[in-house]
Amino acid sequence: MVKLDIVSDPICPWCYIGKALLDAALAQRPDHPFVIEWHPYQLNPDMPREGMDRRAYLEAKFGGKEGVIAAYAPVVERAETAGLKIDFEAMTRTPNTLDAHRLIHWAGIEGKQEEAAMALFAAYFTEGRDIGDTDVLADIADAIGMDAAVVGKLLASEADLEDIIKRDTQFREMGITSVPTFIVAAQHAVPGAQDTALWLNVMDEIIAKRAQDGDA
Repeated sequence: MVKLDIVSDPICPWCYIGKALLDAALAQRPDHPFVIEWHPYQLNPDMPREGMDRRAYLEAKFGGKEGVIAAYAPVVERAETAGLKIDFEAMTRTPNTLDAHRLIHWAGIEGKQEEAAMALFAAYFTEGRDIGDTDVLADIADAIGMDAAVVGKLLASEADLEDIIKRDTQFREMGITSVPTFIVAAQHAVPGAQDTALWLNVMDEIIAKRAQDGDA
């Protein structure tokens, strides 16, 4: 099998789109070689732990309402082509995602990392939930078969907080400046929301090479 590391943030729309495009390729290659692992990267590392009003955050970041509309127009268009519907009107908060990344980490220990990552995307982008809120995260954990009470207690502590920050920092030191970034076989970085066709080509090349190596 081939490791596919996904460096991502659950409030990144391009991460959501990029994973949908990858999933479309994986569905067409049920014998694909990838083993996926998710890794933390905060788009807003300086965001207050309680998060902030999303409209105020975006207008400050993009220089007003018109700037926000211009910045998000390509997101809306690409999401639609990927078969996703993002409910921007429902999204009222921009959260700090440290705790969401902790949930993804704990889910990975239980073999539920993929479920956690996708549930966080859905909660934020289609349901407009505040995924920086402890109760919301515990509810998401429960929905994917984790113990919500245990997750709630962990979230109330500082368990693995420094580890998440350290891993985030390591990716920045590696030169990653945006997400999603996909790392194939710990060697090849593939940045951005890439088309399904690209992933099909990557997988076909890997499958062909492994078959050739097996015949050698």
